[in-house]
Amino acid sequence: MIKIKVTDLDGQQHELEAKPDEVLMELLRAQDWGVAALCGGMCSCATCHVFIDEAWLDSFPPKDSDEEELLEFLDFFQPNSRLSCQLRLQSNHDQLELTLAPEE
Repeated sequence: MIKIKVTDLDGQQHELEAKPDEVLMELLRAQDWGVAALCGGMCSCATCHVFIDEAWLDSFPPKDSDEEELLEFLDFFQPNSRLSCQLRLQSNHDQLELTLAPEE
C-alpha cells in the first residue's frame, strides 16, 4: 500500500492508504473532508485542486496543456498546483505529502 499524508482545509493532517494505479482524486473524494471533484475527473472544473509538496513534484508526469490552462485561471494557483484527477499513484509515491487547495 502507498501511504499519503494530506493536510485538509482546516489544517488537520490525515494519513491515507492507496493502491498502485489509483487516481489521487478518487482517494481524496472518498473522504468527508476531501475534494469535491465535481466533474468526476474530466479535467474541466478544478474542484480537485491540490498543492503537491515540492519534493514530490518531479515524481509525477508534467502537466498537460489542459491541466495547465485550467490551473492558471485559479485564484489560489501556485507553482506546485496540480489537479488530483490527473495524478495516478505509483509505489514510488509512498509517503507523498500534499495539501488541499482552498475552494474557489
